[in-house]
Amino acid sequence: MSLLPVEPAWRLAERKEEHRWLIAGLWSEQAVGIVGGEPKCCKSFLALDIAVAVAAGIPCLRRFAVPRSGRVLIYAAEDALHIVKRRFNGVCEATGFALADLDIQVITAPTLRLDLNDDRNRLADTVARLQPCLLILDPFVRLHRIDENASGEVAPLLAYLRELQRRYGVAVLVVHHARKGAGNARAGQALHGSSEFHAWGDSNLYLRRNGDDLMLTVEHRAAPSLAPIAIALTQRGPALALEAVDPPEPPAPGKSPLDERIAAALADIAGAMPFAELRTRCRVRAATLYERLAVLTAAGRIAKTDESYRLADS
Repeated sequence: MSLLPVEPAWRLAERKEEHRWLIAGLWSEQAVGIVGGEPKCCKSFLALDIAVAVAAGIPCLRRFAVPRSGRVLIYAAEDALHIVKRRFNGVCEATGFALADLDIQVITAPTLRLDLNDDRNRLADTVARLQPCLLILDPFVRLHRIDENASGEVAPLLAYLRELQRRYGVAVLVVHHARKGAGNARAGQALHGSSEFHAWGDSNLYLRRNGDDLMLTVEHRAAPSLAPIAIALTQRGPALALEAVDPPEPPAPGKSPLDERIAAALADIAGAMPFAELRTRCRVRAATLYERLAVLTAAGRIAKTDESYRLADS
């Protein structure tokens, strides 16, 4: 009978408490995970940006450092190969690198199905031969013919990808769609299909649109997550590329004629004025007065004590 290896707990080797990153803050080294989002949220653009950053050892989205470069293997199932190349060139234009100088290998097979043993074996053999540090599969929905809502069908495919990660020390990034109309759900819970997707990831990145603004949310299993990041699709030469941007400053609160009436009323007294009296003097609806008082308080022009108000410098 063959026994599993065991070791007394006190003899286990100590390990430095240093989190290792493939992309600092965005993707853990040798992590499996999801790049998710609704359609037209630039998921594929983000996957390509990650590929270029890892292959070149340069900051992803022009901001997040890559500690060590390495080979990238990618299968882009939805786009024609000439479109993939054009998008790669756009990212390279933004980074100053030539695509020909980067070790990015593209699987050109017309189909790849992770629910078929032959295709799984071919992918495993390809990973074994090329030894990439990152495998990108885009998108998951084109890689099978299973029911994505059935946990019993999804779990074996994700388990296969986890096995690839452990056997070959490769990070695995899967692009996956979010459910339409799930904008109010937590990012990971908005992914299409089984909850297995959310539970599987070590590092997950979620893209969401709010009008014209595009936000990136980061989630890690074993590391603190970053605050949401504003990103934008920008023109770089003849092509497009994503980059992290500073969020726009919130607009300054607009002035209202009521502000001067409030200030004049408060200037007439030495101390604070109760809200009811201030409303009588200003002759406005309570809701309107509360709204302007909140703006003036936030701006530091007036101060609030209980339900009374006074000028901030009085």
